Amino acid sequence: MSSFVSVLALLIACAAAAVEPVWLTDLDAAKAKGVKENKPVLVDFTGSDWCPPCKALHKNVFESAAFAAVASRYVLVELDYPRTKPQAPELKAKNREWQQKFGITGFPTVLLIDAKSGDVFGKTVGFGGQTAKEYLDKLASFKNTPEGKAALGKEQDAASARSAKNRELGQKIDAAIKAKDFKAAEAALTEMYEDASGTREGVFYYNKARILLQIDPTAKTQALKYLDDALAAVAGDENMTKSFRAYRQKVSTGTNAAPKASVDPKKGA
Repeated sequence: MSSFVSVLALLIACAAAAVEPVWLTDLDAAKAKGVKENKPVLVDFTGSDWCPPCKALHKNVFESAAFAAVASRYVLVELDYPRTKPQAPELKAKNREWQQKFGITGFPTVLLIDAKSGDVFGKTVGFGGQTAKEYLDKLASFKNTPEGKAALGKEQDAASARSAKNRELGQKIDAAIKAKDFKAAEAALTEMYEDASGTREGVFYYNKARILLQIDPTAKTQALKYLDDALAAVAGDENMTKSFRAYRQKVSTGTNAAPKASVDPKKGA
């Protein structure tokens, strides 16, 4: 009998582990559920059919076993902003209201919200290729306390300062491109990506190649070297590898047109 009970317990445990996290699409309903269950609300603002960092976040984190193991700590909500996927007008309008209310300007953005007060006590913007554990440890570091909210405020102030700096550096890069001064553009780009790693480092090299060719269309050999560095940095990310490889092929065959500005996976789109 004890063996039967042990096997039954194991089967129940395996079945529970196999249950996928449930994502709601109504934030009001999620907050009500959070109050009832005494849980915070995790809100994912995403562009499911167009945003590479959003897709990477879902694949690497939200679809992972590590997330499944902790998902029950939260009430999960996905607020989607698709470009081609059909969406009910009422849902689209409601999601836009939430986007404006929380000042969401980049995708993906993940918020942790106190279900009772509606206060935000955790926020991450973009996805830079972290492991599931790294991302979940960051979420767990946010505390729903006055001190935790104050710390989040300081962190957001620092993020705003970085954004302002990057806008200034972006203007320097634009001016350098107009002046055909690659050294100046390279210096500003390097400063912008000074802490780059993983897929974000790949974006750095991709943009370096893009800018070089805008300034000197004959510098194909050097641009291809930068693109090889970019591909090495994003290895494992199927979407970015496909995009970068396609552009490298265009450069290699001499059919490249100036590509659109790349999405920074640390900030989203």
